[in-house]
Amino acid sequence: MSRSMSVSVVLTALLVAAPSAQAQDDGFVSLFDGRTLDGWVNINCAPDTFGVRDGVITVTGVPICEIRTPRMYENFVLELEYQHQKPMGNAGVFVWADALPARGQPFLRAIEVQVLDGRNSETYTSHGDVFAIHGAVLTPDRPHPNGSMRSLPSERRAKGPGEWNHYRITANKGTIKLAVNGKEVSGGYDISPRKGYIALESEGAPTLFRNIRIKELPSAGALDPSQVATAYEGHTALYDGVSFTGWQPPRDEASRWRTNDWTMAYESTTAAPGKPLTSVGTWGDVEIIADWRWVDEQEPAATQSTPAVAARMLPGVRAVVMPQAGAAMQAAGKWNRVVQRIVGDRLTVSVNGQVVSDAVLQEGLPARGRIALVPAGRKVEFANILVKPLP
Repeated sequence: MSRSMSVSVVLTALLVAAPSAQAQDDGFVSLFDGRTLDGWVNINCAPDTFGVRDGVITVTGVPICEIRTPRMYENFVLELEYQHQKPMGNAGVFVWADALPARGQPFLRAIEVQVLDGRNSETYTSHGDVFAIHGAVLTPDRPHPNGSMRSLPSERRAKGPGEWNHYRITANKGTIKLAVNGKEVSGGYDISPRKGYIALESEGAPTLFRNIRIKELPSAGALDPSQVATAYEGHTALYDGVSFTGWQPPRDEASRWRTNDWTMAYESTTAAPGKPLTSVGTWGDVEIIADWRWVDEQEPAATQSTPAVAARMLPGVRAVVMPQAGAAMQAAGKWNRVVQRIVGDRLTVSVNGQVVSDAVLQEGLPARGRIALVPAGRKVEFANILVKPLP
Protein backbone atom coordinates (compact mmCIF):
# COMPACT_ATOMS: atom_id res chain seq x y z
CA MET A 1 0.00 0.00 0.00
CA SER A 2 1.35 3.42 -0.94
CA ARG A 3 1.84 6.16 1.65
CA SER A 4 -0.92 8.27 0.03
CA MET A 5 -3.35 5.34 0.18
CA SER A 6 -2.40 4.68 3.82
CA VAL A 7 -3.07 8.31 4.77
CA SER A 8 -6.38 8.17 2.91
CA VAL A 9 -7.47 5.04 4.83
CA VAL A 10 -6.53 6.60 8.17
CA LEU A 11 -8.41 9.83 7.39
CA THR A 12 -11.46 7.85 6.31
CA ALA A 13 -11.36 5.84 9.52
CA LEU A 14 -11.13 9.02 11.59
CA LEU A 15 -14.10 10.54 9.79
CA VAL A 16 -16.21 7.42 10.37
CA ALA A 17 -15.22 7.31 14.04
CA ALA A 18 -15.71 11.03 14.63
CA PRO A 19 -19.46 11.02 15.47
CA SER A 20 -19.11 8.37 18.21
CA ALA A 21 -16.00 10.08 19.57
CA GLN A 22 -17.93 13.35 19.75
CA ALA A 23 -20.77 11.59 21.55
CA GLN A 24 -18.32 10.31 24.14
CA ASP A 25 -16.64 13.70 24.53
CA ASP A 26 -19.85 15.60 25.31
CA GLY A 27 -21.33 12.85 27.46
CA PHE A 28 -24.18 11.90 25.13
CA VAL A 29 -24.98 8.34 24.10
CA SER A 30 -27.08 7.49 21.07
CA LEU A 31 -30.44 5.76 21.61
CA PHE A 32 -30.83 5.02 17.90
CA ASP A 33 -28.15 3.36 15.77
CA GLY A 34 -29.64 4.62 12.49
CA ARG A 35 -30.20 1.11 11.15
CA THR A 36 -32.43 -0.89 13.53
CA LEU A 37 -34.77 -0.54 16.49
CA ASP A 38 -32.34 -2.41 18.72
CA GLY A 39 -32.52 -0.78 22.12
CA TRP A 40 -36.28 -0.12 21.92
CA VAL A 41 -39.07 -2.29 23.32
CA ASN A 42 -42.41 -2.64 21.55
CA ILE A 43 -45.13 -2.15 24.19
CA ASN A 44 -48.43 -2.36 22.30
CA CYS A 45 -47.70 -1.66 18.62
CA ALA A 46 -48.21 -3.60 15.41
CA PRO A 47 -44.96 -5.04 14.02
CA ASP A 48 -44.71 -2.35 11.33
CA THR A 49 -45.89 0.71 13.30
CA PHE A 50 -42.30 1.70 14.01
CA GLY A 51 -39.61 1.02 11.43
CA VAL A 52 -36.29 2.31 10.13
CA ARG A 53 -35.62 3.82 6.70
CA ASP A 54 -32.68 5.89 5.47
CA GLY A 55 -31.33 6.51 8.94
CA VAL A 56 -34.59 7.64 10.56
CA ILE A 57 -37.28 6.01 12.69
CA THR A 58 -40.54 5.90 10.78
CA VAL A 59 -43.93 5.90 12.50
CA THR A 60 -47.13 5.02 10.67
CA GLY A 61 -49.39 6.42 13.39
CA VAL A 62 -51.50 3.23 13.51
CA PRO A 63 -52.40 2.03 16.05
CA ILE A 64 -52.03 4.49 18.91
CA CYS A 65 -49.17 2.89 20.82
CA GLU A 66 -45.60 3.27 22.12
CA ILE A 67 -42.11 1.87 22.08
CA ARG A 68 -39.83 2.48 25.07
CA THR A 69 -36.27 2.23 26.30
CA PRO A 70 -35.30 -1.07 27.94
CA ARG A 71 -34.46 0.63 31.22
CA MET A 72 -35.53 3.59 33.32
CA TYR A 73 -33.77 6.94 33.49
CA GLU A 74 -33.81 9.44 36.33
CA ASN A 75 -32.01 12.69 35.51
CA PHE A 76 -30.91 13.37 31.95
CA VAL A 77 -30.77 15.58 28.88
CA LEU A 78 -32.52 14.06 25.87
CA GLU A 79 -32.08 15.44 22.37
CA LEU A 80 -33.95 14.36 19.23
CA GLU A 81 -35.36 15.60 15.97
CA TYR A 82 -38.83 14.96 14.58
CA GLN A 83 -40.64 15.68 11.34
CA HIS A 84 -44.34 15.49 10.53
CA GLN A 85 -45.08 13.89 7.18
CA LYS A 86 -48.55 15.41 6.77
CA PRO A 87 -50.40 18.48 8.06
CA MET A 88 -52.20 18.11 11.38
CA GLY A 89 -49.76 15.42 12.50
CA ASN A 90 -49.67 14.01 16.01
CA ALA A 91 -47.12 12.01 18.01
CA GLY A 92 -45.24 12.42 21.27
CA VAL A 93 -42.26 11.77 23.50
CA PHE A 94 -43.02 10.32 26.94
CA VAL A 95 -40.69 10.99 29.85
CA TRP A 96 -40.57 9.12 33.19
CA ALA A 97 -43.16 6.68 31.85
CA ASP A 98 -44.58 3.43 33.20
CA ALA A 99 -43.77 0.19 31.40
CA LEU A 100 -47.40 -0.65 30.54
CA PRO A 101 -50.41 1.37 29.36
CA ALA A 102 -52.72 2.99 31.88
CA ARG A 103 -56.11 1.40 32.53
CA GLY A 104 -58.42 1.84 29.55
CA GLN A 105 -55.80 3.81 27.60
CA PRO A 106 -53.28 3.11 24.85
CA PHE A 107 -51.01 5.66 26.58
CA LEU A 108 -48.58 5.35 29.47
CA ARG A 109 -48.68 7.26 32.72
CA ALA A 110 -45.95 9.80 31.99
CA ILE A 111 -44.98 13.36 31.26
CA GLU A 112 -45.76 13.95 27.61
CA VAL A 113 -43.72 16.28 25.45
CA GLN A 114 -46.16 16.75 22.63
CA VAL A 115 -45.26 16.43 18.96
CA LEU A 116 -48.21 18.10 17.25
CA ASP A 117 -48.88 20.14 14.10
CA GLY A 118 -51.47 22.64 12.95
CA ARG A 119 -53.63 22.87 16.05
CA ASN A 120 -53.45 25.86 18.34
CA SER A 121 -55.82 27.43 20.83
CA GLU A 122 -55.77 29.21 24.18
CA THR A 123 -55.40 25.88 25.99
CA TYR A 124 -53.02 23.90 23.76
CA THR A 125 -50.49 24.45 20.97
CA SER A 126 -48.40 22.64 18.37
CA HIS A 127 -45.15 24.21 19.56
CA GLY A 128 -43.96 22.14 22.50
CA ASP A 129 -46.62 21.66 25.19
CA VAL A 130 -45.46 19.64 28.19
CA PHE A 131 -48.06 18.00 30.42
CA ALA A 132 -48.85 15.16 32.83
CA ILE A 133 -51.02 12.29 31.62
CA HIS A 134 -52.96 9.43 33.21
CA GLY A 135 -51.95 9.81 36.83
CA ALA A 136 -48.65 11.65 36.55
CA VAL A 137 -48.34 15.02 38.30
CA LEU A 138 -46.78 18.28 37.08
CA THR A 139 -46.96 21.95 38.04
CA PRO A 140 -46.45 24.07 34.88
CA ASP A 141 -43.86 26.84 34.92
CA ARG A 142 -46.63 29.27 34.00
CA PRO A 143 -50.20 28.71 35.20
CA HIS A 144 -52.43 27.19 32.54
CA PRO A 145 -55.57 29.18 31.55
CA ASN A 146 -57.88 26.47 32.89
CA GLY A 147 -55.64 25.35 35.73
CA SER A 148 -54.57 22.05 34.16
CA MET A 149 -51.18 20.35 34.54
CA ARG A 150 -50.04 21.58 31.11
CA SER A 151 -47.21 23.95 30.29
CA LEU A 152 -47.83 26.09 27.21
CA PRO A 153 -44.76 27.38 25.34
CA SER A 154 -43.71 30.99 25.77
CA GLU A 155 -42.98 31.21 22.05
CA ARG A 156 -44.16 29.35 18.95
CA ARG A 157 -41.02 28.02 17.25
CA ALA A 158 -41.96 24.67 15.70
CA LYS A 159 -41.75 24.20 11.94
CA GLY A 160 -44.43 22.59 9.80
CA PRO A 161 -44.71 19.31 7.88
CA GLY A 162 -41.66 18.26 5.88
CA GLU A 163 -39.25 20.19 8.10
CA TRP A 164 -37.12 18.90 10.95
CA ASN A 165 -37.59 20.21 14.49
CA HIS A 166 -35.12 19.83 17.33
CA TYR A 167 -36.16 19.07 20.92
CA ARG A 168 -33.84 19.31 23.91
CA ILE A 169 -35.52 17.89 27.02
CA THR A 170 -33.82 18.41 30.37
CA ALA A 171 -35.36 16.23 33.08
CA ASN A 172 -33.68 16.71 36.43
CA LYS A 173 -34.79 16.22 40.04
CA GLY A 174 -38.50 16.44 39.37
CA THR A 175 -38.30 19.33 36.91
CA ILE A 176 -38.49 19.35 33.12
CA LYS A 177 -37.48 21.98 30.55
CA LEU A 178 -38.09 21.85 26.82
CA ALA A 179 -36.11 23.80 24.24
CA VAL A 180 -37.61 23.90 20.73
CA ASN A 181 -35.20 24.60 17.89
CA GLY A 182 -32.63 26.10 20.22
CA LYS A 183 -34.73 28.05 22.74
CA GLU A 184 -36.32 26.97 26.03
CA VAL A 185 -40.07 27.54 25.84
CA SER A 186 -41.89 25.32 28.34
CA GLY A 187 -41.47 23.18 31.44
CA GLY A 188 -42.72 22.17 34.84
CA TYR A 189 -41.74 21.16 38.37
CA ASP A 190 -42.93 19.10 41.36
CA ILE A 191 -43.24 16.20 38.95
CA SER A 192 -44.12 12.61 39.84
CA PRO A 193 -42.97 10.12 38.82
CA ARG A 194 -39.47 11.46 38.30
CA LYS A 195 -37.76 8.24 37.25
CA GLY A 196 -39.04 6.00 34.47
CA TYR A 197 -38.83 4.92 30.88
CA ILE A 198 -38.50 7.12 27.78
CA ALA A 199 -41.03 6.31 25.06
CA LEU A 200 -41.89 7.37 21.51
CA GLU A 201 -45.56 7.55 20.67
CA SER A 202 -47.58 6.73 17.56
CA GLU A 203 -50.84 8.68 17.49
CA GLY A 204 -52.65 8.62 14.21
CA ALA A 205 -50.24 10.30 11.80
CA PRO A 206 -46.96 9.47 10.00
CA THR A 207 -43.94 10.94 11.78
CA LEU A 208 -40.16 10.63 11.60
CA PHE A 209 -37.59 10.68 14.42
CA ARG A 210 -33.80 10.82 14.20
CA ASN A 211 -30.63 11.77 16.10
CA ILE A 212 -31.97 10.52 19.44
CA ARG A 213 -29.31 10.78 22.13
CA ILE A 214 -29.15 11.07 25.90
CA LYS A 215 -26.77 12.35 28.54
CA GLU A 216 -27.42 11.12 32.06
CA LEU A 217 -27.08 13.53 34.97
CA PRO A 218 -26.18 12.67 38.59
CA SER A 219 -28.87 10.90 40.60
CA ALA A 220 -30.73 12.77 43.31
CA GLY A 221 -30.30 9.77 45.61
CA ALA A 222 -32.98 7.53 47.05
CA LEU A 223 -36.46 8.30 45.75
CA ASP A 224 -39.79 7.64 47.39
CA PRO A 225 -41.36 4.61 45.62
CA SER A 226 -44.28 6.83 44.57
CA GLN A 227 -41.82 8.91 42.53
CA VAL A 228 -40.67 5.91 40.46
CA ALA A 229 -42.60 4.63 37.46
CA THR A 230 -44.04 1.13 37.42
CA ALA A 231 -41.35 -1.26 36.23
CA TYR A 232 -41.59 -3.92 33.53
CA GLU A 233 -42.46 -7.32 34.98
CA GLY A 234 -42.50 -9.53 31.90
CA HIS A 235 -45.94 -8.89 30.32
CA THR A 236 -46.32 -8.82 26.54
CA ALA A 237 -49.28 -7.63 24.47
CA LEU A 238 -51.54 -10.19 22.78
CA TYR A 239 -53.27 -7.64 20.54
CA ASP A 240 -51.38 -5.63 17.90
CA GLY A 241 -53.98 -2.88 17.45
CA VAL A 242 -54.69 -3.59 13.78
CA SER A 243 -55.69 -7.24 13.33
CA PHE A 244 -56.83 -10.44 15.02
CA THR A 245 -53.41 -12.00 14.52
CA GLY A 246 -52.95 -14.44 17.40
CA TRP A 247 -56.71 -14.74 17.98
CA GLN A 248 -59.50 -16.96 16.65
CA PRO A 249 -62.85 -15.19 16.13
CA PRO A 250 -65.89 -17.51 16.40
CA ARG A 251 -67.00 -18.58 12.94
CA ASP A 252 -70.69 -17.92 13.46
CA GLU A 253 -70.16 -14.56 15.22
CA ALA A 254 -67.00 -13.27 13.55
CA SER A 255 -68.86 -10.29 12.09
CA ARG A 256 -69.72 -9.06 15.58
CA TRP A 257 -66.05 -8.73 16.48
CA ARG A 258 -63.93 -5.95 14.99
CA THR A 259 -60.59 -4.28 15.56
CA ASN A 260 -60.88 -0.62 16.49
CA ASP A 261 -57.37 0.80 16.75
CA TRP A 262 -56.15 -0.02 20.26
CA THR A 263 -59.42 -1.77 21.26
CA MET A 264 -61.22 -4.92 20.21
CA ALA A 265 -64.96 -4.31 20.01
CA TYR A 266 -67.98 -6.60 20.10
CA GLU A 267 -71.54 -5.57 19.22
CA SER A 268 -74.71 -7.61 19.47
CA THR A 269 -78.46 -7.15 19.76
CA THR A 270 -78.64 -8.93 23.10
CA ALA A 271 -76.88 -8.57 26.44
CA ALA A 272 -76.46 -12.32 26.81
CA PRO A 273 -72.86 -13.59 26.64
CA GLY A 274 -71.75 -13.98 23.04
CA LYS A 275 -69.31 -16.37 21.41
CA PRO A 276 -65.76 -15.86 22.70
CA LEU A 277 -62.64 -14.65 20.97
CA THR A 278 -59.93 -17.17 21.86
CA SER A 279 -56.15 -16.95 21.72
CA VAL A 280 -54.15 -19.09 19.34
CA GLY A 281 -51.44 -19.57 21.94
CA THR A 282 -51.76 -21.61 25.12
CA TRP A 283 -50.41 -21.08 28.63
CA GLY A 284 -49.91 -23.02 31.83
CA ASP A 285 -49.36 -20.95 34.94
CA VAL A 286 -49.95 -17.39 33.82
CA GLU A 287 -50.81 -13.83 34.81
CA ILE A 288 -53.22 -11.94 32.54
CA ILE A 289 -53.99 -8.23 32.51
CA ALA A 290 -57.08 -7.14 30.58
CA ASP A 291 -59.17 -3.96 30.36
CA TRP A 292 -62.86 -3.97 29.40
CA ARG A 293 -65.89 -1.71 29.44
CA TRP A 294 -69.53 -1.62 28.47
CA VAL A 295 -69.65 1.15 25.91
CA ASP A 296 -72.88 3.10 26.17
CA GLU A 297 -75.55 1.05 27.89
CA GLN A 298 -76.79 0.60 31.42
CA GLU A 299 -74.95 -2.09 33.35
CA PRO A 300 -76.42 -5.50 32.54
CA ALA A 301 -77.48 -7.57 35.51
CA ALA A 302 -74.73 -9.77 36.86
CA THR A 303 -74.33 -12.68 34.47
CA GLN A 304 -75.32 -16.05 35.78
CA SER A 305 -72.11 -17.59 34.51
CA THR A 306 -68.85 -16.77 36.27
CA PRO A 307 -65.46 -16.79 34.48
CA ALA A 308 -64.62 -20.08 36.19
CA VAL A 309 -67.84 -21.73 35.00
CA ALA A 310 -67.36 -20.27 31.52
CA ALA A 311 -63.84 -21.70 31.35
CA ARG A 312 -65.14 -25.19 32.13
CA MET A 313 -67.72 -24.83 29.37
CA LEU A 314 -65.08 -23.90 26.77
CA PRO A 315 -62.90 -26.86 25.82
CA GLY A 316 -59.18 -26.11 25.90
CA VAL A 317 -59.63 -22.74 27.65
CA ARG A 318 -57.67 -22.06 30.83
CA ALA A 319 -58.49 -18.38 31.47
CA VAL A 320 -61.58 -16.28 30.76
CA VAL A 321 -61.98 -12.50 30.68
CA MET A 322 -65.68 -11.69 30.88
CA PRO A 323 -67.47 -8.43 31.78
CA GLN A 324 -69.46 -8.71 34.99
CA ALA A 325 -71.36 -6.37 37.24
CA GLY A 326 -70.15 -6.08 40.81
CA ALA A 327 -69.12 -3.76 43.61
CA ALA A 328 -65.55 -3.49 42.35
CA MET A 329 -66.60 -2.67 38.79
CA GLN A 330 -66.93 0.76 37.20
CA ALA A 331 -70.20 1.99 35.75
CA ALA A 332 -71.00 1.51 32.07
CA GLY A 333 -68.79 3.68 29.87
CA LYS A 334 -65.81 3.45 32.24
CA TRP A 335 -62.90 1.05 31.98
CA ASN A 336 -62.14 -1.82 34.33
CA ARG A 337 -58.79 -3.56 34.72
CA VAL A 338 -58.84 -7.23 35.66
CA VAL A 339 -55.68 -9.07 36.69
CA GLN A 340 -55.91 -12.86 36.81
CA ARG A 341 -53.19 -15.07 38.20
CA ILE A 342 -53.61 -18.80 37.59
CA VAL A 343 -51.23 -21.19 39.31
CA GLY A 344 -52.11 -24.84 38.99
CA ASP A 345 -55.82 -25.02 39.74
CA ARG A 346 -55.90 -21.85 41.86
CA LEU A 347 -57.16 -18.50 40.63
CA THR A 348 -56.48 -15.06 42.12
CA VAL A 349 -58.34 -12.09 40.66
CA SER A 350 -58.11 -8.35 41.28
CA VAL A 351 -60.48 -5.81 39.77
CA ASN A 352 -59.41 -2.18 39.59
CA GLY A 353 -56.78 -2.85 42.26
CA GLN A 354 -59.13 -4.70 44.64
CA VAL A 355 -58.61 -8.43 45.26
CA VAL A 356 -61.94 -10.19 44.72
CA SER A 357 -60.75 -13.80 44.61
CA ASP A 358 -57.66 -15.17 46.37
CA ALA A 359 -56.24 -18.56 45.37
CA VAL A 360 -59.70 -20.08 44.86
CA LEU A 361 -59.85 -23.66 43.61
CA GLN A 362 -60.93 -23.97 39.96
CA GLU A 363 -62.02 -27.51 39.20
CA GLY A 364 -61.80 -28.81 35.67
CA LEU A 365 -59.26 -26.36 34.23
CA PRO A 366 -56.80 -27.86 31.77
CA ALA A 367 -53.16 -27.77 32.85
CA ARG A 368 -52.48 -25.73 29.74
CA GLY A 369 -54.97 -23.84 27.63
CA ARG A 370 -56.08 -20.80 25.71
CA ILE A 371 -57.34 -17.40 26.86
CA ALA A 372 -60.93 -16.46 25.99
CA LEU A 373 -62.54 -13.03 25.82
CA VAL A 374 -66.25 -13.62 26.47
CA PRO A 375 -68.48 -10.67 25.52
CA ALA A 376 -71.30 -10.21 28.03
CA GLY A 377 -73.29 -7.15 26.98
CA ARG A 378 -74.54 -5.64 23.73
CA LYS A 379 -71.55 -3.36 23.17
CA VAL A 380 -68.26 -4.33 24.82
CA GLU A 381 -64.67 -3.20 24.28
CA PHE A 382 -61.51 -4.99 25.36
CA ALA A 383 -58.02 -3.46 25.47
CA ASN A 384 -54.53 -3.96 26.87
CA ILE A 385 -54.60 -7.74 26.81
CA LEU A 386 -51.23 -8.54 28.36
CA VAL A 387 -49.84 -11.89 29.43
CA LYS A 388 -46.91 -13.11 31.52
CA PRO A 389 -46.01 -16.79 31.81
CA LEU A 390 -45.25 -17.76 35.39
CA PRO A 391 -42.40 -20.10 36.29
